[in-house]
Amino acid sequence: MIPAKMNPISITTKRGKGVDSIVDWFDEHKQTFYSLGWSYLRNQQQMEELFYTSIIKVQKELPRFKNETSFEMWVTSIFIPICRELYAHRGLQPTEESDPRQDVLKALDQLKEYEKEAILLTYVKRMSKEEAAHLLKVSVEEMQEHLFSGIQSLRKEMRSGSTFNGCKEYHKKYIDYLERAMVRPEKVDFEVHIYRCQECQEDLAAFQDVMLSMTNLTDRIEDLQMPSGFMESVKDRLAEKERQRQQKNEKRNRMGFVLSGVFALVMGIGFFTGAFSSLYYAWTEDNKQLRAFLQQDLGERLNLEAESNGLKITIKSAIADDVQTLVFYEIEDKDENNQYMINYDEGILVENQQDIMNNATYPRYYPPDFELDGNNKQKNVFEGKISLLPLAMDKGTIKLKITKLQKVVRDSTDPDLFENIEFKTGEWNFEIPVSKQPSINYALDEETKVEGIPVRFNKLTIAPTATILQFGINNEQSEKRLEVLSFDNLKVNDKKLKADMYGTTFSDEQKDMNWTTLQTHFDPLFGEKPKEVNVQFASVHLTFEDPKTIELDAARDYPQTFEYAGSTISIDSVEAGPPSKVIISNHDIEDRAYQSLHFDIMGDDESENSSMEMDSEGVLVDKNGIEYDLNITPVSYEKIEQPRYFETVQRITLHGNKVGPKSLDIIGYSATKYLDDVVNISTSKMKQ
Repeated sequence: MIPAKMNPISITTKRGKGVDSIVDWFDEHKQTFYSLGWSYLRNQQQMEELFYTSIIKVQKELPRFKNETSFEMWVTSIFIPICRELYAHRGLQPTEESDPRQDVLKALDQLKEYEKEAILLTYVKRMSKEEAAHLLKVSVEEMQEHLFSGIQSLRKEMRSGSTFNGCKEYHKKYIDYLERAMVRPEKVDFEVHIYRCQECQEDLAAFQDVMLSMTNLTDRIEDLQMPSGFMESVKDRLAEKERQRQQKNEKRNRMGFVLSGVFALVMGIGFFTGAFSSLYYAWTEDNKQLRAFLQQDLGERLNLEAESNGLKITIKSAIADDVQTLVFYEIEDKDENNQYMINYDEGILVENQQDIMNNATYPRYYPPDFELDGNNKQKNVFEGKISLLPLAMDKGTIKLKITKLQKVVRDSTDPDLFENIEFKTGEWNFEIPVSKQPSINYALDEETKVEGIPVRFNKLTIAPTATILQFGINNEQSEKRLEVLSFDNLKVNDKKLKADMYGTTFSDEQKDMNWTTLQTHFDPLFGEKPKEVNVQFASVHLTFEDPKTIELDAARDYPQTFEYAGSTISIDSVEAGPPSKVIISNHDIEDRAYQSLHFDIMGDDESENSSMEMDSEGVLVDKNGIEYDLNITPVSYEKIEQPRYFETVQRITLHGNKVGPKSLDIIGYSATKYLDDVVNISTSKMKQ
């Protein structure tokens, strides 16, 4: 039973003739597609919907047909997904009395989707394995595996769970043998084995029975005739749709005559003033972030598409400068109502990164934007952006390969969020043309003090994708250090730029050993020359050096307390090892000077190498003093106003055979303070 190979069919002569040519083609091939559709669906109403939808889809996609495969195979690639969708939404409809979907068809419904489609394309649509594999986007070897597992599953369904007990290494040869596709030496070897192996004989006979059942099924479906007037009903629906379309066009034409003068005026103004691109993208691009770049002519629409494993990725545009290469994308789940995004750490590779990119920097991180309008319209579409390294040249083509996508989870408070991340694999390849846009650097010379520590501003970079403020922190003081300085916003002229929560990094330009140089990213600034620049602080993270030693003795009774940094701290327990354990706590967080302690536990045998393991508990407090116990109610850190995390319990374990807790050596502590100070940066000292 060898499936017939499909003959290539050209439709070049039918292009441009409208939907009638597609209807005529379907009318010529209606029986084979009717058989395939009937294998999925339950009644004639759904079958009519299937043909109607398929014809419209084929007409819409016809300009994309490249003659790389036969036209019939290309139409089948459109027909199958529509079958899946109608089958998935068929509901609990009664099966018609004339429905031959008994026995084998019912068993087919129980198969996995890939098994069922492999069998239907091979034995109902009568494709070759190569054609079916190409259509299902799998290798021929995978296609063979799907056929075998499908027939094996059919046997279990039809014979109450019976299984194959023969030699596994010969299982996948059953199909080639029964289809007479084996070369002679392999066929002889197989027949010798079958002659000697009783279990394989029984397996092969059972396998042949199932394949014969499929042959009978195909004959039964092909004998099933379309109801009288089936195609006429489909044609009537298409004709009505065309009539409505023409009425809308006539209405648009009437409106067009009225508006043509206005449109001509807008076009003229646009071309002379540069406003046309801004107006055009305001109408056509929903993503506000991308729209801003396109309106400034900093990039162009690309709309590069690739589809794999039911997910379609569209690269909408790419904006490149000296800071990064920003890629805007959209992912559509064509099979289910799930949203997916690109993960920075897994499944993404720039294949020519070493050749065209600046590898001395690091890519930026942008979290998923759940507030974006486009991410709340459809359950199966998600828009995002990723940051790649900046170009090392003025222009180039990025060869981007994606092999894994992460399922979007909106509940960031899920305690098992990082353990339950779901991925979907596939292969999406893109060649993205990009041109690097110029950036402008302004040298600064402004110094201030934050919590008594000198801070100076060194440089302002205005790039298309980000505005970057470079600053330095003086680290000469040892007893008090400013570890992290965060900003709320940067105001340039009359435009306020929001600071990136993840945008503060160390700078490569470390000019003075007494100063630590950092840089913070803000929103992009378009078309502005700085005349007035203000920066508003948000918070500082301080480290204080305040040493203190507390003697420990496992033989003493605990808990015991001691005073430190204005607080009373409890040593709850001390246990001699191995391993040795110490627990300290302070649950009183009101007006507490410190949020976390920096300390060591010294053992009584300091010559022995040991390791220290630490575990802690804590509470999150917002601006108004409201406490959030993360062990009871997980919350999103980003959504809390001015959050501070206080450690309340710390458990320390010392590993080592002879290590006992001798002393608690406190080095210092750290704390976060929120600010709202504003510093004016003199533009008179700015140098470009």
